[in-house]
Order: sequence, then C-alpha cells, then structure tokens
Amino acid sequence: MTAMHNRWYLAIDLGTGGAKVAAVGDDGSILASAFRAIDTALTADGGTEQDTIQWWSGIVDAAREVVLGAAQASACAGVGITGQWGSTVPVDRDGNALGPCLLWSDTRGGTWSKPLIGGVINVAGYGPLKILRWLRKAGGAPSPVGADPTGHNQFLQHQRADVYNAAAAFIEPVDFIGLRLTGRVAATPASMVASWLTDNRRASDPRYDPSLVKLARRNAATLPDLVATGSVLGPLLPAVASQIGLDADTPVVCGVPDLHTAAIGAGAVADFAGHISISTTAWVSAPVPFKKTDIARQMASVPGLRSGSYLIANNHDTGGAALRWLRDSVISADDADASYDQLTLEAAAVAPGSGGVIFCPWLNGERSPVEDHNLRASFLNVSLATTRAHLVRSVLEGVAFNARWLLEATEKFAGRPLDGLRLLGGGAQSDLWCQIHADVIGRPIHQVADPVNVNVRGAAWFAAMHLGHLTLDEITSRAPTARVFEPSIAGVAATAPLYAEFVRLAKSQRAMYRRLNGATSSVTIGA
Repeated sequence: MTAMHNRWYLAIDLGTGGAKVAAVGDDGSILASAFRAIDTALTADGGTEQDTIQWWSGIVDAAREVVLGAAQASACAGVGITGQWGSTVPVDRDGNALGPCLLWSDTRGGTWSKPLIGGVINVAGYGPLKILRWLRKAGGAPSPVGADPTGHNQFLQHQRADVYNAAAAFIEPVDFIGLRLTGRVAATPASMVASWLTDNRRASDPRYDPSLVKLARRNAATLPDLVATGSVLGPLLPAVASQIGLDADTPVVCGVPDLHTAAIGAGAVADFAGHISISTTAWVSAPVPFKKTDIARQMASVPGLRSGSYLIANNHDTGGAALRWLRDSVISADDADASYDQLTLEAAAVAPGSGGVIFCPWLNGERSPVEDHNLRASFLNVSLATTRAHLVRSVLEGVAFNARWLLEATEKFAGRPLDGLRLLGGGAQSDLWCQIHADVIGRPIHQVADPVNVNVRGAAWFAAMHLGHLTLDEITSRAPTARVFEPSIAGVAATAPLYAEFVRLAKSQRAMYRRLNGATSSVTIGA
C-alpha cells in the first residue's frame, strides 16, 4: 500500500447474486476485493430465499482475504455496509437467524397483504383511505403482491408460526450484517424504508409511527431499534475482528440500501443528478429535494443522502439478469463461446435494431413503471434470418428499452430531465451496452469509472462521511467518468421505432399474461 492509501475502509456489499467485500482507499480506489456467490432457493408458489449462514461465512472468508491483500490492517478506518433491501431476516434474542432470508421478490405474503392495503374500492390494488394514510407520512406503501417486509411478516405469521413466534426482531439484510459484526440489533429510516413504518416527513427525528405500525399489523416489540441514518453501530466484536484480521475497535457504520451507495459511488449526489444501474436488477434514480409518491408506477422518493433530502426509488425486477439468463438457460454456460465478452462481441457485429427483433425483459414480471407480476419475457419478430447474435443484441436493447421506459416515468416524477445520466453496475462494463443505452435513450451516457465497484466504493464513502473523514460535496470529484457515449444517428434511427412498439407491448399483452399466469404465483428466477 502506498502512502496515499494510509487510510482505508472495509466495504461489504450483500447483493442478491453474491457478497462482495473490498478494501477501499480514501480516494475510492479498490485496494483489494473478493466475491462469494450466493445461492437462491426458489419455490413454485413465488418464494425466494437465501441462507444467512452462507451469507455470513462468505463475507467472513472474503473479508479475511481482502484484509490480507490490503495490508496495514491497523489503517482500516471503519466498516461500511450496503446491499439488497426490502428483504426480511427473522432473528432471536441472541441475534441468531431463525430461518432463511425472505428476499425482496418473495410474493408468498400477497394473500394476507391485500386485505391490509385494499378496500371495497381499489386503485392499483390500494384502498383510497388506507393509501392516503401511508402516503401522507411514509411517502409509500406496502406492495399489493406481498413482495416486501409487510408481506414477509404476514407469510411468516400465517405459514411459519414457529419462526414468527420465536423471533425477537425482523430485520433487513444490511442490518443483519451489522448485527453479526457488532452484536447490536438496530436499523435506520433508510434501511427500513421498504417497511413504510416511519414518518419520512421528519428525517431528522427517526421513529416508528404507531398508526403505520398498526395499519401494517406489525408487532412493535419485534421492530429493531431505530437510529439515525449514518449512525455508528459500534465497534467490531472481538471474535469477529480476530476472524477477519482487524482491530477490535474498528467502527462499523449502519448499513444503507444499494440505492444510496450507488448514488454516492457514482458521484450522483447533487439534486437531480441521474444514474441508471444495470446490475442483476435495474433502476433509475436521482436525489431530489421533495417527498413524493406515484403509487401507479410504484415510485417514491425515500430518505436520502443528507438531512432533509430524498432519493427516487423504483426498480426493474430484471436488468443484467436477462443477459445471464440468455447465456445460462438458452445458450449454455458451459459453451466455450458463450462468455459475456464473446456474446457482446457477436452482438456488436449486428446493426442497431437487432434485425427487427424485440426482447421484452420481464422474466420475473415487473415493478415499475407498471407493477404486474404476471408479465413475462418474450422475443418478438423472430424469423428464419434471426441469428444468435441478433438475439443477444435484442436482449441488450430490450434492457435499454426498459431503462428508457422507466427514465421517462422518473423524469415525469421529478418534474424535469435528470442531469448527466451515469451508467453503473456490471452491465456498464460493456462499451456496447453503454452505446446502446445512449442510442435508445437519445442522450449522452456517462460510463462511471470502474462501474462494477460503485456500491463498495459508495459504502466506503458513506462510512467515511459519517465518521467525519469526508463530506458529501467532496464526493463528485472523486468519482470520475471513464467515457461519455454520444447517441449515434444510425442507432437512434434504428431503435426508435422498436421502442415505440416496446412500450405498447406491456399494455397489449397484459390480459394474455394474466390469463396464463394469474392463477398461480410468480415463479422467481435466480439472482
């Protein structure tokens, strides 16, 4: 380690597809990193679960590797945590997980969620009087299909009563990792946002709202202690510090969702600074100075990066997962000619527009800008002239079509165009995919430098901010752009008519998908 990296941070990113741990320097450079894949168990009735033991053993193993690679363990200034959110881990009084984590895509609680939020008259699945109570205070509400902590809580109460009755708390994944690191059960308004139990008009006064807790039929005694976003959770437990090779007095900052650390790691921290994430899932976001909700499009502004600020939250259920699905399930993960580099090389040889083939990437239904878990993916306009390369490019373009669809809804929500669209996540490593986004959206796309490490960088900087080592305003200059992709005349011309058809497809096909899939719960793909 050079002198400029005398101080560094251990960053943990618990994503749906795996756990990444990195040593991150003050300047955002990655000094060492390690990744451990995570298995996802699927059930035909809409269940998606992960094993917390696999989480923790993978994180400890990766952290030990990273600390050894980073050298100067004593220079570690703190630990930052980020990752998936809207998921639920039941824990006992000793902090042990009582069962697997129910992921954000688990819809098995929908049967019991519907009566909580619905009424005699329903708008997008919500009873008007009930939704107004949630919107006024929290700025959002539980999902009609149960894919959130409210639905998880109901599922456990009705289907796994032994776990429900034994639980001392139901916590988010980032808070579970904080618990294992420090021994403390605590959450923040940011980590608990998908539960919609806090009065988000009072960002500086974190507390659960009793009326919302009652409305969600949650037991207040099983809610984790709520502390301010950015609070120091405590020092590492001595046994954990010994396992991973850090000092026991190393401070751990409370975890925040990957939505927040993506904005920080990309340097998109000013109001209306936009970013698009193409990871396993996908989203479009920007900081905004107001609290607002669009229930119809499943979009809200949630407690943000600084006191009194908010961050737009929305989500596509599949983003980069679509390309992985094509490789693993349609082509073959064992095919020597099916690496991501090879597939994108083939796609680059095809002209924009994919020979007229349109791919709808709704492999797991959709959340925003329409919530419809019955939607499914499809290739359209395939002919005998269609090649593998056409199909690959159509997947890349279909994910970009989905991003533009969500961007248009997001900018309507924001009331203005977003500034300087930054592309991040695993998908942003591909220059071709960046160019496709520029062509489809019709605006310059800023490829974030080292886009695959944005969230660990953001987690480290979030910890640094709240340990007093860095200010939010200093971050933009530390998150450089690798390259700016300008829309090409040919690309815009070829993809514009396909996008116009794409936005009609969800509406025109919804009745068919409801007939095909509405009788059974969504079957969720692996992450």
